[in-house]
Amino acid sequence: MGTGEAVGAIFRAVHTIKGMSATMGYTAVASLSHELESLLDRVRQGARAIDEPLMDLLFRSADLLESAIEAAVSGRGEVDVTPVLALLQSEGRAAPPALPGRAAAPADPSPAGGALAWTAPTAAGEGQQVRVRLDPATRLKGVRAFLVVQAARKIGEVVAVSPPLEALQADQFEHDFAMRLKTTRTANDISATLHQAGDVVQVQVGDDVAMPRAAVPAALTVTEVVANGDSGTPAAGSAAQPTGVRQQRSVRIDLRRLDTLMNLIGELVITRGRLVQLASALADPALTDAVTQTSRLVADLQDEIMTSRMVPVWQVFDRFPRLVRDAAHSVHKQVSFAIEGKEVELDRSMLDEVGDPIVHLLRNAVDHGIEPPSVRRAQGKSEIGHLTLSALRDRSGVAIRVTDDGRGIDRDRVLARAKESGLVDEEKAALTDEELLRIISRPGFSTAEQVTDLSGRGVGIDAVYTRVRALGGSVDIRTVPGEGTTVTLRLPLTLAIVRSLLSRVGDETYAVPMTHVSETVELQSSVLTTVQGREVLMLRDEVLPIMRLRQLMHFDGPRAGGSEQVVVVEMAERRAALVVDALIGQQEIVVKQFDGVRDGLTLFGGATILGDGAPALILDVSSLL
Repeated sequence: MGTGEAVGAIFRAVHTIKGMSATMGYTAVASLSHELESLLDRVRQGARAIDEPLMDLLFRSADLLESAIEAAVSGRGEVDVTPVLALLQSEGRAAPPALPGRAAAPADPSPAGGALAWTAPTAAGEGQQVRVRLDPATRLKGVRAFLVVQAARKIGEVVAVSPPLEALQADQFEHDFAMRLKTTRTANDISATLHQAGDVVQVQVGDDVAMPRAAVPAALTVTEVVANGDSGTPAAGSAAQPTGVRQQRSVRIDLRRLDTLMNLIGELVITRGRLVQLASALADPALTDAVTQTSRLVADLQDEIMTSRMVPVWQVFDRFPRLVRDAAHSVHKQVSFAIEGKEVELDRSMLDEVGDPIVHLLRNAVDHGIEPPSVRRAQGKSEIGHLTLSALRDRSGVAIRVTDDGRGIDRDRVLARAKESGLVDEEKAALTDEELLRIISRPGFSTAEQVTDLSGRGVGIDAVYTRVRALGGSVDIRTVPGEGTTVTLRLPLTLAIVRSLLSRVGDETYAVPMTHVSETVELQSSVLTTVQGREVLMLRDEVLPIMRLRQLMHFDGPRAGGSEQVVVVEMAERRAALVVDALIGQQEIVVKQFDGVRDGLTLFGGATILGDGAPALILDVSSLL
């Protein structure tokens, strides 16, 4: 979208707010939107250049407009908009102010004031016939048409509306409609009043309207005319019924219903697992066939429900450009912000939770990462820092990255502060990326010398790490001194159902999400060795550190016969060999969140119920690597 199109879209939106607020009697909102509309009109016509002071004023006006609307709708009274009104007026007006309480009616665009060509139906009954045409770009045109009718009722009695008011409110019309109005007002007064409702481009009062088409019957709606070949009359032999009404292709559903459906399909998946186990034990071919078909239908239903919950990330990302701009201004830095992958989809519940971690990362990048213009200039960099927020599909999940070209994380400074806090040994000489993440994500850890409005309280990375881990995801940091930092959040597509590999230790079953499973192998002594005193596994010339789940769980029970199995788990560029007693197989599991036990192990990201009714803990792979 070009600058002109963007300004035009904003202008139309403000114009809509002005008309609706005037109709509803919200004086503060109407006054502010009227002045803002005048300024935007000057910008649209090229009479006012777009610069930083203008953008500051527009952002301030938008914030105040939002507050004024919220106050008016909630009944808290009106917000004082006088200071901002004065600033808007000081920018100059292209036209003299409108009379108090009445917005100026747009000029009649009909040629030389002649008769208009209408596609709207006529309205039968007493009073004057009034035909209205809405702007084709009108959003929620049914609501707008209703507001126009309500405005007409303030100056007279509306005897009839065509199409009927119910059809108007259901958006079952194009952009034209008619009404019969009994009033003593003049045609000019009627036109001016209806224009105040907003998005009205033409008003014709009277029955002497030239119509280039055949007269349209009063009961026939605009959508019917289109359906009948645009002939102006019903097709020959057709019944006089609204067969041409446009079909709705979407419906609004309460989010709680989607949540309920997700819970139900989760329970259905658990029941499916139980059915599969019973059918396998009974070995009845007919039952096995029926259970297989049922499983396939449940899987299809699960896919449809999960797809219906997916929403594009732009619904959250679109609010971040303003946040970055304000953050950069507060610390007197210049930042160029780019968003990539806005079309990538996430589960609605996941998207609701990921907004706050991204806010922390963006603020940290602006405050800590990107240098002031003078410093960047001295280092041979552009004075404008570059910050990128991107989303991309990552196996069966989504990776969200925040990348800046700033100074990078000062490892020496972090190490020194960590030594002061007793977090590392005094002999420690350097920090790896993993050690760096573990240190800076500790609650309260910060290297900032002073607290700013953006950061410095030691809650940034800590809040990100805690929230993302709670969502079943992981955090990865890569930083290069003088070149910048990239923080990657890896998230599952949904919190509800995941495919997992079931493994056993003793008589306990554990689930490992398949998104982190690379392969499985049988443990043999020939592939085991020791490196620097630590047991490792040699797999195709790759050295993998070994983690025995028995030791992690402090499990001393007996082990069943047979060779131990190795699950090669990976996250980002890190891989390891997880040793278990036995592998059971793959299964889709329903994730059940639970509160961790105090002083308990932090190895688990949830629990599930297996097909036989037994519980199983879900391993959090990010806690192992």
